[in-house]
Amino acid sequence: MEMKHLQYFIEVARAGSFTRAADQLYMTQPAISRIIKSLEDELEASLFIRSRKKLSLTDAGKILYEHAQVMEKQFQALQTELESLSVLKKGHIRIGLPSIIDSVFFSKLIASFHNEYPDITFQLIEDGSKRIEEKVMNDHLDFGVVFLPTRYNIFDCYSLGEEDLKLIVPANHELVNRQEVTIAELKDEDFIMFNKDFALHDRIYSACRKSGFEPRIISETSQMDFIEEMVASDLGITLLPESTIKGLTRDVKEVKVSHPTIKWHLAMIWKKDQVLTPVKLEFIRFAKVNLNVT
Repeated sequence: MEMKHLQYFIEVARAGSFTRAADQLYMTQPAISRIIKSLEDELEASLFIRSRKKLSLTDAGKILYEHAQVMEKQFQALQTELESLSVLKKGHIRIGLPSIIDSVFFSKLIASFHNEYPDITFQLIEDGSKRIEEKVMNDHLDFGVVFLPTRYNIFDCYSLGEEDLKLIVPANHELVNRQEVTIAELKDEDFIMFNKDFALHDRIYSACRKSGFEPRIISETSQMDFIEEMVASDLGITLLPESTIKGLTRDVKEVKVSHPTIKWHLAMIWKKDQVLTPVKLEFIRFAKVNLNVT
């Protein structure tokens, strides 16, 4: 029984689907199915109840799943201890970044780290904050940059800073010359927002409801450029963090938001219960020093 095959079994059990597990593991569905069948043949027991809706574990599958998770953690601990016998060596770090942020500061961090440790490579994946949390939780990413608070109490993190959201309106909008506006004054506006994979969507929606109305959302997207273009075309308004609006065009204007102000708190997260490799520990240390995080 190979450890890799047990890891594939764990992923299928978590995903509840051969197809979804195959996508997460970058394998084909038939290959995953063959590996699970070989495990079942070796154990002489069925591991999954197969149905059209979702795979579920048999009693034997539940027992194997419980023990396989323990074995996976022990295997990771073994690898970490073996790695720690030597100085930092070749490694690979997977980081999730929300497309909403100005990634320049993180690109500089990675460039500086790579200059010091040229044999360590990086994979950067853009997604919404919620999806990034899930991928870190399921070990598909090592680190994630997300919007706090997180939805799960399983992460360690350090802050990358907190700032206010600003109202972004077309250059010819009636609010453009105001010093500040309240959320309640946006009741009759059309909103253009990041989609529900982004925690910012929930924060704005919640602020509007607390101000007595539900925002009228006419468009949702995962692309910052599209939001800017929609606002510039006078199709609606949006709310964005201060740091993301520095490069906006002259066709849109920013206005301060008050009563309430909406805070945007960014942080880098990683799983609490994982055994961190020397490479990952050094990246955390390096990030804190170079980003001046206290």
